[in-house]
Amino acid sequence: MTHVTDTAAPGGPSRPTGRHGRRRVALLVVAILAVIAIVLAGGALAYAKQFQGRALPGTTVLGQDVAGQTPEEIAALVAERGDGVTVTVTAGDQQLEKSLADLGVSVDATATAQAAVDRDDSFTGVIASTWSGEYAVDPVVTVDEAATAAFAESLVPEDRTTPVDASVAFDEDEQTWTTEPGRNGQGVDPELLVTAVTENAPSLEDFAVEQPLEEIAPTITTEEAEEVVGSIATLLDQPMSITGADGETHEVSAERRNGWISVAPSEDGQTLSIAVDEESVREWVAARAEQDAVEAEDGIEQVDEDGEVVKVVAEKQDGLKITNTEAIAEQLITALKGITPLEAAFESSAVKAEVEQVDAPKPEKDEKEKGEEKDGEKNTPPAAKPTGEKWIDVDLSNKTVTAYVGDTPVWGPRSIVDGKAGNETVTGTFEIYLRYDRQDMTNGAYYPEDHPKYYLTEDVPWVQYFHRGYGFHGAPWRSSFGYSGSHGCINMPVSDAKWLYDWASIGTKTVVHH
Repeated sequence: MTHVTDTAAPGGPSRPTGRHGRRRVALLVVAILAVIAIVLAGGALAYAKQFQGRALPGTTVLGQDVAGQTPEEIAALVAERGDGVTVTVTAGDQQLEKSLADLGVSVDATATAQAAVDRDDSFTGVIASTWSGEYAVDPVVTVDEAATAAFAESLVPEDRTTPVDASVAFDEDEQTWTTEPGRNGQGVDPELLVTAVTENAPSLEDFAVEQPLEEIAPTITTEEAEEVVGSIATLLDQPMSITGADGETHEVSAERRNGWISVAPSEDGQTLSIAVDEESVREWVAARAEQDAVEAEDGIEQVDEDGEVVKVVAEKQDGLKITNTEAIAEQLITALKGITPLEAAFESSAVKAEVEQVDAPKPEKDEKEKGEEKDGEKNTPPAAKPTGEKWIDVDLSNKTVTAYVGDTPVWGPRSIVDGKAGNETVTGTFEIYLRYDRQDMTNGAYYPEDHPKYYLTEDVPWVQYFHRGYGFHGAPWRSSFGYSGSHGCINMPVSDAKWLYDWASIGTKTVVHH
């Protein structure tokens, strides 16, 4: 049998064939890929390592690539850009160049840098950022709108006036209400600058803005003030009166109303309002009510030993009190505030008077009896041996004053001057409640100095008040007495007034009658 073998091809080795050859090729390819993978992984890890704590690939701030930069480097970049921004502000004929800080803008470079590096810097994060494209970070910018508005308002030149509100005042000399006109001023609308700064500041680029100066009208205009003056005129024209208990009318005059009202801005400063001095109104109404009221005048009768009336020293007179004073005051206040008419009336009730009975004086001894005084006892005048209570009798019919102790006259009767028509002296039973050795007397609380009824008398001597403003006092300006002519007080010669002042005291009863 013949064996034949293949010979190698000329010029080269023989090539493996069959299954073993293919396996060797596959192992070689795997080995090569493994080497490549190891090389790539090591490179990627090294690549990712350099971005730990730094901005990742694709990160930009203000349009600038900051990949691989530290927070400090990024913060420095942002701070430099922020400090370098210039804002050109035009206001009227002035043009100013200001920094962002001047306009109330703050740039937080640290927070901006932190936002730039706050990304996933793990291996996968770095690889992902490499393929994800640009990652833009906006700077952290804050606008203090109040500070920006204050800057805008500071642009108004100092020589430009601020608006002046119209006002209403009372002219004492002319007794009229007048309007002080309002005046326009110049100012700005800060919202324009606030909006422009808010929109442009975050770019950290230079920009310009125009802040117009505007005419600013006053909050309270002249027209509004004139309307208030018109309302006051209407208020003063309204008929207002109170009918007294005696049927007489108390007119609420325009002059009186002028003293009760005032005009001032409302609490929010937006309008003018008319205010009423309610306390003064109540005091005036109370004074009118007191004027209409009549005090009960107790009577005095002298009776004999049997209790029979032998003489009426003073007639009793029932009094009158006003019962709706507060209600009338509220009606008047409401009418003043509402600018409406008022026609009110006092209501009253009677106050019953009483009668005091005193012993009638005993008949005087005749001359024979007087001469029979025992043990040489000398007679003494009544004033030297008073018994009973001191009291003063004022007889308006006879124009006299007499001092009594009990039922015995000890001084007087002495001539006086009592109240004239329209200023009649009050009648009734009273007690001295206030005394001055000297006092200035005036009715200035009721009448102004230029009023025909006004008076002022200085250093009036030996004054003793027995009811409100009614009293005894010396009248050195009078040369005669025995008639009606005072403002209501009991005028006396100075020497008589001093005698009565020295004799009487606080609490001494005083009976005034016709």
